[in-house]
Amino acid sequence: MAGDNETFYALSSVTSKGKPFPFNDLRGKVVLIVNVASQCGFTPQYKGLEKLYEKFEDKGLVVLGFPCNQFGGQEPGTDEEIHEFCTMFWNVNFPVMKKVKVNGDGADPIYKYLKSQKSWMGLSGIKWNFEKFLVNKKGVVVGRFTSVTTPETLQAEIEKLLDE
Repeated sequence: MAGDNETFYALSSVTSKGKPFPFNDLRGKVVLIVNVASQCGFTPQYKGLEKLYEKFEDKGLVVLGFPCNQFGGQEPGTDEEIHEFCTMFWNVNFPVMKKVKVNGDGADPIYKYLKSQKSWMGLSGIKWNFEKFLVNKKGVVVGRFTSVTTPETLQAEIEKLLDE
């Protein structure tokens, strides 16, 4: 896939509530994309993701959660159940998308694109839940972070991108 920013903005998704979500609406925003799961040891990262979103939404940060059940079956619910879990238990206000596959046959085009732009130690596949991709205001994937990277540790990098 081409690495230009227009490719990122040509992508789209659907929210967990069934609404179309065109990435063209993300122009000029810094975007943090995370594959999430409700029954994972990293699930408490929802709190940090929401804190980042609340702190920087007005400055142009968008956090997007993509539920995925490919790692240990840790996201078994329906889109509606996932949405309810995120809002009730973690007070999530950032957009949560419909459940997707991030690896293998049927991987969502968004994840195909993200992985084509940033591999991890020479490997492109997503390794586990809560892997993160950071996209700058121009639609360029500028960072990829493992599950153990907490949202809070990304704050300085996000602030830098927001100031560009």
